[in-house]
Amino acid sequence: MSHTPGARQAQKEQTRQALLDAGLQLLDRQSLSSLGLREVTRAVGVAPAAFYRHFPDMAALGVALVGEALGSLHAVIRDALAGGQDAEDLIDRTVAVTAAYVDEHRAHIRFIARERYGGVQPVRAAIAAELGRFTDEVAAGLAPQPASAGWSVADLRVLAGLYVDHMVLTAAAIMEVPEDDPAAREEITRAARLRMQIISLGRSHWAERGA
Repeated sequence: MSHTPGARQAQKEQTRQALLDAGLQLLDRQSLSSLGLREVTRAVGVAPAAFYRHFPDMAALGVALVGEALGSLHAVIRDALAGGQDAEDLIDRTVAVTAAYVDEHRAHIRFIARERYGGVQPVRAAIAAELGRFTDEVAAGLAPQPASAGWSVADLRVLAGLYVDHMVLTAAAIMEVPEDDPAAREEITRAARLRMQIISLGRSHWAERGA
């Protein structure tokens, strides 16, 4: 009997994950504000009451999906920033890791793109908080670079926010490209690199503004 509590916990975690997976699949075709609790529990094959053992409401399920969608991206961004200080190399790495992350997490990225400005406030807040963390991490990665000499902390965070917003927009654009259209995908990544190059060009001249 000593294994029973562990088995129960494993079953609970399995059911929770099944609810998240079902919610994510259903959200491929609709927004969170239109998704009903009964739709999710029906897809999993559990009673509606079972939902409340894992989430207090649908907004909480959405917040958990935000964590799934963006949580592992923090390490990816840190690795990209740690790869060296050459601007062109950093741009190439950033675009590459963004495209790769979309390929591996298409449903999650579609959810984020739809709900970032959606009707469920706690989910909007959770997405904003995660993107704020990304901005802080990017700012911390940019700070030691020679191109950041003379930048204030506040200005550097604004720059980091531009990069993060650009990554989000690029990810959303890649999501819209049919998987069998490599030419369209290449055009999006080319434009993404160009936009980052323009941002970097502005960065290189920003410190001169007070001269």
